[in-house]
Amino acid sequence: MSASTPAAPQRAPQKLTDFTLPALNGEPVNLARFKGQVVLVVNVASRCGYTPQYAGLQKLHEEFGPRGLAVLGFPCNDFGKQEPGSAAEIAEFCGVNYGVTFPMFEKLQTKAGPGQSPLYTWLGAQTGALPEWNFGKYLIGRDGQPLGFFPSKVDPDGADLRAEIERALGS
Repeated sequence: MSASTPAAPQRAPQKLTDFTLPALNGEPVNLARFKGQVVLVVNVASRCGYTPQYAGLQKLHEEFGPRGLAVLGFPCNDFGKQEPGSAAEIAEFCGVNYGVTFPMFEKLQTKAGPGQSPLYTWLGAQTGALPEWNFGKYLIGRDGQPLGFFPSKVDPDGADLRAEIERALGS
């Protein structure tokens, strides 16, 4: 009988690029692929008063993507059950209605408590802020560390968010 080797303890995530999360199509995405980029992490929903922000997020993706910004959408059904659809329904809605081409991930839980996504546990611990509704935005620097949190009411086209993105990109 051989002794089994204990598994190496998992290191707690230290930066955004330490996470691997499933894309909307179910395929795992190692966020290390965004290493060295500025990232905007957004909890999104299809049936929310803020849903038109998808258009502004897509605009940021197109405008700043070539300069190193990655917009990442994380559907969540935490607030008002405003993202009830399946992954296929979410993908279709975003593509047809807003032409979304930025990476979208599987639905997750942003709220603290049992079932909270480890990503949002980490973001909350790093910033002291969790989304209070859909379309909360975390700006992450090129080093993988959060630079700030922008609540739902901050539009992707808003001057403050755009200025912070410009600063993070080094413009």
